[in-house]
Amino acid sequence: IATLLRNNRLVAAGSLDTGEGRFSVKVPSLIEEARDLFDLPIKAHGDAVVTLADVAKVRRTFKDRTLYARVNGAEAISLNVVKRADANVVDTIKSAKAIVDEFRPRLPKRIDVFYTQDQGPWVQQQVTELQGNIFTALALVMILVVAAMGVRSGLIVGMGIPASLLFSLIFIYLLGYTFNFMVMFGMLLGLGMLIDGAIVVTEYADRKMTEGFDRRSAYALAAKRMLWPVAASVATTLAAFLPLIFWPGVPGKFMRYLPVTVFTVLSGSLLYALVFGPVLGSLIGRPGSRDADAVNTLKQLEDGDPTLLSSITGWYSRLLTVATRHCAVTLLVTVAALAGTATAYGLLGKGFTFFSDAENKWALATIRARGNLSAEEINALVGEVEAEVLNVADIKEINTFTSLPGRPSLRGSRDVIGRILLETFDENERDRPVAAIMEDIRRRTAGLAGVALDIRAMEPGPPTGKPIEIEFSSYDKSLLEPAVERVRRHMETAVAGLRDIEDNRSLPGVEWSLSVDRAQAALYGADVFQVGVAVQLVTNGLKVGEYRPNKSDDAVDIRVRYPEEFRRISMLDELRVNTNNGLVPISNFVRREAAPNVDTIQRINGIPVKHIRADVAPGVLADEKVREMRSWLATQNFDPNLAIKFRGTNEEQQESIAFVSMAFILSLLLMFVLLVTQFNSFYQSLLILFSVVMSTAGVLLGLIITDSPFSAVLTGVGVVALAGIVVNNNIVLIDTYNHLRREHPDLDPLAVIVRTGAQRLRPVMLTTVTTVFGLLPLACNLSIDLPNRAIVYGGMMSQFWVPMSQAIVWGLSFATLLTLVTTPAMLALPHQLGRLAARWRPALSRRAQRLLHMGSMAPARR
Repeated sequence: IATLLRNNRLVAAGSLDTGEGRFSVKVPSLIEEARDLFDLPIKAHGDAVVTLADVAKVRRTFKDRTLYARVNGAEAISLNVVKRADANVVDTIKSAKAIVDEFRPRLPKRIDVFYTQDQGPWVQQQVTELQGNIFTALALVMILVVAAMGVRSGLIVGMGIPASLLFSLIFIYLLGYTFNFMVMFGMLLGLGMLIDGAIVVTEYADRKMTEGFDRRSAYALAAKRMLWPVAASVATTLAAFLPLIFWPGVPGKFMRYLPVTVFTVLSGSLLYALVFGPVLGSLIGRPGSRDADAVNTLKQLEDGDPTLLSSITGWYSRLLTVATRHCAVTLLVTVAALAGTATAYGLLGKGFTFFSDAENKWALATIRARGNLSAEEINALVGEVEAEVLNVADIKEINTFTSLPGRPSLRGSRDVIGRILLETFDENERDRPVAAIMEDIRRRTAGLAGVALDIRAMEPGPPTGKPIEIEFSSYDKSLLEPAVERVRRHMETAVAGLRDIEDNRSLPGVEWSLSVDRAQAALYGADVFQVGVAVQLVTNGLKVGEYRPNKSDDAVDIRVRYPEEFRRISMLDELRVNTNNGLVPISNFVRREAAPNVDTIQRINGIPVKHIRADVAPGVLADEKVREMRSWLATQNFDPNLAIKFRGTNEEQQESIAFVSMAFILSLLLMFVLLVTQFNSFYQSLLILFSVVMSTAGVLLGLIITDSPFSAVLTGVGVVALAGIVVNNNIVLIDTYNHLRREHPDLDPLAVIVRTGAQRLRPVMLTTVTTVFGLLPLACNLSIDLPNRAIVYGGMMSQFWVPMSQAIVWGLSFATLLTLVTTPAMLALPHQLGRLAARWRPALSRRAQRLLHMGSMAPARR
């Protein structure tokens, strides 16, 4: 060892100044290849020299094997390729495959190189499927628009879709975003909203052309007349999405693409609705109908009595007449409906979930075992589990990896000995869902002795781990493990619905402790250092240096150790150390004894911590189990120096709910400022924002009917998005009311309100129906891909977006129905109250006069 250390050096011997120059002097003696070790002199006596090759075998070899990898049960070397955070998945996979194909001819023919767990085709399929859904939504929206407005007007409105999406793609590219899943859904979400402004402008121009205006004058007037209502509608929608751009944490990084995409799409739609759409309409516009009935209907809407119409508009006008005359009753019924919905949700609601319950075709099985297990024993245990998994149907590929237990990890248990990453067949190639496949694996492996199996599908959203995670922290480490054991025992015995419970307590194990009697060792001329060196020769070997071969980027360790047959526990008693008195057995002054394994201490912010993590059974909400655990913990008398917190998914869920709530409030404040600026009326601004309350009640009603939990991320984003969508109808409705009041100051206000509702019925219904129909397939858990002629029910892509789609569909539909009745009734409320006050004012005045007269007569009577 000393010879190796002395001869593997580069000695910088300084500089030599000869007066005629200055020269550096070095003594290079680095080991550059394995053969340089052979001739190193170990002992010299006279002319005889003993070299290293005479007493030791010098060879390049592998490190001791600690890990095993298999693919589909066959021994393998796996190379895992992980993309960078801002890289494109498909492009990365293509580049990696190109490199492999380049090296493939150089490899031996007996080596089979193939790809496994390839996410490229799956990602491409999801993108293609979502693109198909965008085209499907586009087709549905165009059918509705053309059916309601005619071919030319529908074409003018429909051209806003590609124009706005192209506008969005330009800015997404400039921002450096990739064309990912969230960006595409942002376009799908904006698809139904982006034509709202174009519908309002085109519908108004269509009416003016029916009145006799030429198309250029009609569209110029429509763009001028609807400038502020359309601008206010888009601005309020953008105000709703603006706070979501600043979403912090992992969920924020995942969801940020959505509001940015909607922001750019709606900005492009505003530009098209007020500039490009009217220009296109002035070139090809034509009124939808010129027949006598249409002209008569238009005259009734503009200057007559819409209640006399026999169409749906007439029926709606008659309903508005009743609602405005009894506006207080209408308001009370609306408030009662909203309060009843909130109360029903409080009683029947399914609680909260963090993200989406969409299944994934990939799942991860974690294998746990305890004890002083060797790498071969671990491989055998993992192999038993692997054999059972290979017999499960509907599994396409599995990748198996073993690992040594006891490695410190804040995110997992310390007794993990292996992992199996499995990929199932695509949805159309298997007969059962992934959840059923995982249950089959659980059943097959339940009887295996000595191992525990946890299996979870890959999370479709931000990775958060198991849904229930409890953290124990205390400066007094002795409090941690008893508390963890007590809580885990309660979770296993008293809390139903939990499974795969794990913790990161210290693993039970044995380690060998060699106690050196220093005084006795000194009598033999030995010390602790010599004992340590001798013991390392039995274990991992003593590192005495390293060298860099020409064909290696990393340094190779030079280690000295005994041959394999001498590396055993009993050898610790037979070791000898070289002293001045010769070779001395270390057993003369060393006592070998077994001791408990010393674990690694984990700290967060300097405080020792332990964790318990648990999964829930299918159909069980983690939020309910967290509340149950909180209630139980509140009744226990743990040491006050011990802190217990719920972390993981629950913590992320609470933070997401808190942020979404704050974003909702900020959105309302921003919209209120914009509305007050637009209408110069606090009452009308609050009336418009009242539709947000209606839409939220609609979301809760949808959750009750569908028996679904409230997703903290997706449903929350849907509620915030609704705040910007539902106000658009009210903005256009109230703006039209103000316009008609200015044009007809002598007309009865209630008649103006009825005429306003009749005129705005078609654009309000059309904007609502286009937005709803764009998301209706996904809300029904359907993926309809018209270009590829594929319809999938309950697929991963549709399941992923069900919470947000259902929130928008239910909230917008419910709010629109109430808006068409409640908003006109509340517009009539001030007028009705004024009439009531005018009616009661004379009577009140006479009553006051009598009271004053009685007051003046009081002293005489007394």
